[in-house]
Amino acid sequence: MKAIEITQSGGPEVLQLADRPMPIPGPGEVLIKVAAAGINRPDVLQRQGGYAPPPGASDLPGLEIAGHIVGGDPASAGLAMEDAICALVTGGGYAQYCVAPAAQCLPVPKRLSLIQAAALPETYFTVWSNVFDRGRLAPGETLLVHGGGSGIGTTAIALARAFGHPVYATAGSDARVQAIEALGCTRGINYRTQDFVEEIQALTDGRGVDVILDMVAGDYLPRNIKCLAEDGRLVMIAQLGGMHGQVNCWRVMVRRLTITGSTLRSRPVAFKAAIAQALKERVWPLLEAGTIEPLIHATFPLSEAARAHAMMDAGEQIGKIVLTME
Repeated sequence: MKAIEITQSGGPEVLQLADRPMPIPGPGEVLIKVAAAGINRPDVLQRQGGYAPPPGASDLPGLEIAGHIVGGDPASAGLAMEDAICALVTGGGYAQYCVAPAAQCLPVPKRLSLIQAAALPETYFTVWSNVFDRGRLAPGETLLVHGGGSGIGTTAIALARAFGHPVYATAGSDARVQAIEALGCTRGINYRTQDFVEEIQALTDGRGVDVILDMVAGDYLPRNIKCLAEDGRLVMIAQLGGMHGQVNCWRVMVRRLTITGSTLRSRPVAFKAAIAQALKERVWPLLEAGTIEPLIHATFPLSEAARAHAMMDAGEQIGKIVLTME
């Protein structure tokens, strides 16, 4: 099969098309003929040498795919051969064939193409796990999303709005602010020209927000704490701003704040399977009804993965970038 290898750590140019043996599914796994694969920030970090695959995972990049089941054990998760599915994987998505745990596969929602479905798993699993499970976003509560124009950001905005939550988001330009507001964001904040702490305080009449989904960390940590309402929860899922930040412990104590975070890639299949089931029950009906849908910024053929990563590195996309198989 054709696949994209990371030949060495570096820029987009290290992504090269290569021939690889077709993967072999094990117990409880399925072999998928891939139609499309989503690109995510962890792929970029892996390419740069900062995010190694967990033990036993493919060394090929790619954490989400859509296609048809052509082998393995689909019956273990109530699936069948030739089913059109999308799947969360620990690696190997940038290839014509990929193995996935059957329990991490979901049917392609009605109305959506395979390309659209490939943009679902990584972002929807991540947002559901961190905003609704770990962050416990409850009816009537407010959400602040950093990186509102990213795949994670646009997904968080869409899901929060679909469940009736006011949602604020930061973005790096006025054009991106306008774009996320058009998607349903209650108010976008240009973090380059505005102080998001001051803006959140003004927008909430000094109350703050109940949950923050943060991909920055670093010096955003003390600023995020200032944005939280009493009993607020800060959930960190990346550290684009650095690993270390200062905490005002007294503010955390008197306002009863929760600071938490998570990663998804290395979690066990059972954990991801539970998220898949929740998505199937709570979110897939919204996708099939057209209430929400993934936002695709651009598609590239597999052979042009380097160009796709260059677009991701530039950081100007709104939504997801997807690779398609020739």
